[in-house]
Amino acid sequence: MVQETRRSDERAADSVVTEGEVAAYLNAHPDFLIDHPEVVARMAAPTPDRPDGVVDLQSFMVERLRSEVDRLKGQQRAIISASRANHNSQNRVHAAILFLLDARNFEQLIQTITTDLAVLLDLDVACLLIESNGQDLPQALASGIRVVDEGFVEQHLAHREALLQGDIAGSEAIFGAGAGLVRSQALVRLAISADTPPCLLALGSREPDMFHEGMRTELMSFMARVLERCIGSWLDLPA
Repeated sequence: MVQETRRSDERAADSVVTEGEVAAYLNAHPDFLIDHPEVVARMAAPTPDRPDGVVDLQSFMVERLRSEVDRLKGQQRAIISASRANHNSQNRVHAAILFLLDARNFEQLIQTITTDLAVLLDLDVACLLIESNGQDLPQALASGIRVVDEGFVEQHLAHREALLQGDIAGSEAIFGAGAGLVRSQALVRLAISADTPPCLLALGSREPDMFHEGMRTELMSFMARVLERCIGSWLDLPA
């Protein structure tokens, strides 16, 4: 019995982690205490006034943890802010789509696009542009729409369906007299029908970061698809 107890004590002694091993592990894993703050909470912090010149780690550990908490809170606030902005944008786009669908005739639809859409989306300018070769522009589309030269849409979108840009100066060729208000823009291609020339929906804002590269374009693209169908339906055009 005594021998078994001695063997047990020897094994326990062999398994004890030395201070040097702990220090070596912490040096090799500098983020250990950040990943395991519960360990810090149970540690006995050194007193601030040590006569032997030992460095006080208490304030260091506390500051590191506070910095980490502040960083996580900042990330949380950014996520919540982005989520709210996306939710607001979604609600505005849905409301704009309902207005488009409620148009009682083609003229009201065009007025909604060129006048009401900017208000509904909390923007400053909204334009609908259609290409023309000077001969084949449908007369019904001539009122309330900006007419541009053939190839204009491809020139600005370069094979893309949508282009979002921030911190820019508005183009008079796109926004006309409202170009001076534009500091960011969203350009969306419209393919109304195989029988109609390319069109462009241009949205502009005085806020430099309202639109910018890297933003998701699903909502704008969805609104553009609805707009294509509304125009095609009122003009009785094939899809």
